[in-house]
Amino acid sequence: MRVVIVTESFPPDVNGVAHCALQTARHLVDRGHSPVVVAPAVPTAAGDEPDDRAPCPVVRIPSLPLPGYPQVRVALPSRRVTTAITEHRADLVHLASPFVLGARGMAAASRLGLPAVAVYQTDLAGYARTYMGAGEAAAWRRIRSVHSAADLTLAPSGAARSDLQEHGIPRVELWPRGVDTVRFRPELRNEALRRELAPNGELIVGYVGRLAPEKQVELLAGTSTLPGVRVVVVGDGPSRAGLEQAMPGAVFLGRRTGDELARIFASLDVFAHTGPFETFCQTVQEAMASGVPVVAPAVGGPLDLVAHGRTGFLVPPCDAAAVRDAVWSLAADPRLRAAYGAAGRATVEGRTWAAVGDRLIGYYTDVLAGRRTAVAA
Repeated sequence: MRVVIVTESFPPDVNGVAHCALQTARHLVDRGHSPVVVAPAVPTAAGDEPDDRAPCPVVRIPSLPLPGYPQVRVALPSRRVTTAITEHRADLVHLASPFVLGARGMAAASRLGLPAVAVYQTDLAGYARTYMGAGEAAAWRRIRSVHSAADLTLAPSGAARSDLQEHGIPRVELWPRGVDTVRFRPELRNEALRRELAPNGELIVGYVGRLAPEKQVELLAGTSTLPGVRVVVVGDGPSRAGLEQAMPGAVFLGRRTGDELARIFASLDVFAHTGPFETFCQTVQEAMASGVPVVAPAVGGPLDLVAHGRTGFLVPPCDAAAVRDAVWSLAADPRLRAAYGAAGRATVEGRTWAAVGDRLIGYYTDVLAGRRTAVAA
């Protein structure tokens, strides 16, 4: 199949949309298919080639930074989207978290008579509420207009699928995310790194992700004051300065990736996620693959990932005291932490990117077959 992946974000960006789009492109190449990626342009240093490690050609669309959050790029209107789809002679258009660039990709696919698969990945309505205090209805109208035009919408979790269906999105199926169980594994636990992060032997509680208002990392402030506990924060974003002030005892490592990030994950004692707007929550899977028990809000994607009382604890969203108490109960019981961590690893061992990638190709095949049937009729 010849597939054009139109994505709102792509590496070197570090976020769930970019990572999923990259893994999708890699898997298509590995299975003998021919993808092309269309993504917003990113600023680069002189002589730097942001796509030199991409598994396939990448078409970059001129973009501007999002006001107040320059790490997020918004693509400008461009004919390159339609040109890329036409020149690649695409059989199908894959829309990764469509909103701005993805909407143009959907419009181009419709004009060209091509099937489109839209992957829902970002709770834009929740973000509108967080950043503007309003705009949820407008966000859902935008989501509905794009996804309703697609041949198929793929939701990453049961909660996300329900949200889409409740807001009138037709033809929704479940497509979760994979996790690299070779990179993220318990054996990478590093005692030298642990001594560096917690020189007095404290229990290490980690958060990994963007530092932005919607992630509500400030809910870890109470946890960071627990005796014998060291909070370690991995990531960057507009909230970092405020979080450093709110949690002076925490360690802020900034953005880390690859094998270094895997060593950090495996060296944690507890992983805590705080954001209530996760449609999936990839970092929870990476913690579980690393053999680390998880504390996460009982809403959205984590509901599918964390087995309460077996791989970690699900707590009421936006409840700092509940996060603190869950961490404290795990701190008091090393055997419970070990049991939850081992159960988490066992849970995700079959959730490889290859497995979910093959499932995606199956959806592509079904959509193409449905189009052929409709034409024949």
